[in-house]
Amino acid sequence: MPTDASSPSFTSAIQQAAKSAGLVVLSVQPGTDFRGEPTNRFVVALSPSASAAQTLHLELSHGFDGDRQEMQEGIRQYLAEVALRLRNPRPDCYVTLEGLPIRFDGFAWPFHRSTSGADTYVVHGMTHLEDGTQSPLHAKVAASMTVTFADIIAAPEQPYAEKFIYNAVRKTLDQGQLELLKSGNRQPVTVTTRYYSRWQKKFIFTDTTDQSRAEFLMLKLYWLSGVLGGGAPVWIADSADAQYLNASTEELQAVADKLASDGLAAKASDGRFAAATPRLMERSNHFHGLMEAALAVTKPAFNEEMRHGHTNM
Repeated sequence: MPTDASSPSFTSAIQQAAKSAGLVVLSVQPGTDFRGEPTNRFVVALSPSASAAQTLHLELSHGFDGDRQEMQEGIRQYLAEVALRLRNPRPDCYVTLEGLPIRFDGFAWPFHRSTSGADTYVVHGMTHLEDGTQSPLHAKVAASMTVTFADIIAAPEQPYAEKFIYNAVRKTLDQGQLELLKSGNRQPVTVTTRYYSRWQKKFIFTDTTDQSRAEFLMLKLYWLSGVLGGGAPVWIADSADAQYLNASTEELQAVADKLASDGLAAKASDGRFAAATPRLMERSNHFHGLMEAALAVTKPAFNEEMRHGHTNM
């Protein structure tokens, strides 16, 4: 008999997977999804005394089948990566290739079927400009994938979709098709087969070189360590970044090693983490210029129908 996410045995399995990853489950609470259907909400952290900013909210639908081996393996892998990301000073923050520091929050997992009649699954959330100035600029997003595309992933649930949804948002920002505003309606982010290679069985958002990966990692170190993190080290070979850049985690680590040899990154005792150096922080004008240029790109390319709230998500 399948084990759903509300059962004591599944809760125990989540707690065990969290423990194996070096995490603790702080709470388990019932919730509801976009349509009012029951869910289970887990809050995990590295320690019982972790601040709210250093926790992850994991939400699974009531009917999620946790018995299948691939489901269990997906949960274990997801939590293992979460354990590394939660060591970042700002685990909710990312950067885009074009130079935007952003924060994700408010994603209402799991996916729900579109209310507009389209044959799609949708998840709502928000992305914010996070440049250390408490900027009010943000975008409410409605990220969608077709029912056919949903067959590619193990389940339309947070652990199996969060990474590629966040990367689709980053890619859409890079393309100037999302606008960060002080207020506004939901804007679409569509995940289509152009982001997935059935032959290679992986997501491909963009092609990068060692040079563009180095620029990306410098952006990451500048914003997430130097500006937002108080100089604390960040996880270099994040698998979400690797997917976004169409690179391996080993390639990212090699680029970080080169930045360290050039005095632009200070590797922590755990070589998987590095911090911004004073030499990197001297490039402040460059990184702020990239951010301003990336913000400017979104405006002329933005769909005016969407700007005025003509949506039905």
